[in-house]
Amino acid sequence: MKPLWLRRKTPDAEALNKMRHLLQRFGLNTVCEGALCPNQGECFGQGTATFLILGRTCTRNCTFCAIPSEEHPPAPDPGEPERIAQAASELGLKHVVITSVTRDDLEDGGASQFAETVEALKEKNPQIIVEVLVPDFLGSLAALEIVVNSGPEIINHNLETVPRLYPEVRPQADYRRSIGLLKRVKEINSQKITKSGLMLGLGEEQEEVRQVMRDLREVSCDLLTLGQYLQPSGRHHPVIRYIHPEEFEELRKEGEKMGFKSVFSAPFVRSSFHAAEVFQKIDRPQRSQRTQS
Repeated sequence: MKPLWLRRKTPDAEALNKMRHLLQRFGLNTVCEGALCPNQGECFGQGTATFLILGRTCTRNCTFCAIPSEEHPPAPDPGEPERIAQAASELGLKHVVITSVTRDDLEDGGASQFAETVEALKEKNPQIIVEVLVPDFLGSLAALEIVVNSGPEIINHNLETVPRLYPEVRPQADYRRSIGLLKRVKEINSQKITKSGLMLGLGEEQEEVRQVMRDLREVSCDLLTLGQYLQPSGRHHPVIRYIHPEEFEELRKEGEKMGFKSVFSAPFVRSSFHAAEVFQKIDRPQRSQRTQS
């Protein structure tokens, strides 16, 4: 049974339906629905969503994720970037998060679709803040450069868990490859904000979490999210432990001491949850410094 702090109010059905109708009208997918996010009701109710590009199926089979796996998903939809830009405009979004399924079957891993989506959003609204949550592109520097050079303000790549658990949780991923991606973002453009996230409760030890946090700071990762893993179904990796909110708060304090510009740490936190607020928290001081100088 889930502890009391993981129980949520029933979402507003009207708000859910309104967002779902808009997404259906534009033929778009969201990770909110695909990954069975527990914050879906709150985000949809506020008129926000994390757009999922490159289809509904993934070429990998991570044991924590609700998105189905398929060896040969359909080809990317060339009209998807423009429809996302139109939907974001209709929703009045000032900060938009774009993520994707992993597409190891594509030559560039889907990097060009990310870039076209960023460019379509910027063309529609030059002031919009774009955050991309990208896969590892199998370590391709060329693919990563395509995304970084398209102009997103924030590059997010989730480590998801500690290195010891990768074989059972992320069997087709590589911890050092993922750390290397975040490092290379800064090498391509040192001004880009980098972000990563972990799910807790998969069987990790606290010291392992702290070491991952230190690894992220070694590659100058700016933002960190920490949230409770929730098992999507009986077929997925089990929840080993429910982390108390006080532990999340302690990790937040430790992360800020390590030098992260912001640490968003609580049971229901997900990588794109309240993404605009997290960005504003770090952007306001930077804007103030620019004005003073």
